[in-house]
Amino acid sequence: MVGKELAIALALLLILEGLLPFLSPAALRRALQAIHDISDRQLRMIGLGSMCAGIALLYIVND
Repeated sequence: MVGKELAIALALLLILEGLLPFLSPAALRRALQAIHDISDRQLRMIGLGSMCAGIALLYIVND
């Protein structure tokens, strides 16, 4: 059962990741350039915030 749920989660991730390049390739290029221009520290903080938000969402959904 865990394998199926993990596959579903991965499928949803791929769908969401594909939305921006499909709908607006120019916006994706601008976003990637903006990511390239920020510092490593800022990028790490964004990653940490994203992980914390994901953990919080999982906690809320599974509670």
